[in-house]
Amino acid sequence: MTSRPAAEQRLRDLALLRRVRDRIDREYAQPLDVEALARGVNVSAGHLSRQFRLAYGESPYSYLMTRRIERAMALLRCGDLSVTEVCFAVGCASLGTFSTRFTELVGVPPSVYRDQAARATAGMPPCVAKQVTRPIRNQEAPAAKPHLT
Repeated sequence: MTSRPAAEQRLRDLALLRRVRDRIDREYAQPLDVEALARGVNVSAGHLSRQFRLAYGESPYSYLMTRRIERAMALLRCGDLSVTEVCFAVGCASLGTFSTRFTELVGVPPSVYRDQAARATAGMPPCVAKQVTRPIRNQEAPAAKPHLT
């Protein structure tokens, strides 16, 4: 049986993690790192990373990069900006890191995605396009089992 103080502490910890996640969602384009996020809630970077992973299934850095890539996907679908402009607009400082991470999460490089997504989502409302194009981490996606008939 869980004691009341332990349960209350767990709720406080979850509220703290929600604040970190909300800050990432709001400030994804700003220069953020785990140390800065941890300082914002007065905990160590290691503790924040461990607790965030337990609560959300991924590290704060991974969550931040996923938000950045989701926003980059939306900007690339519009087609108004170059890949380099999109990279810096979403808060990435390195085009190489951005392209590598984008390819890991989406499965194709940003330039290829822009060409494919522009055709695939033409005429689709942006809210629907965002949902159907949400990135899935390739290394975490379950492998499809062969269907034998």
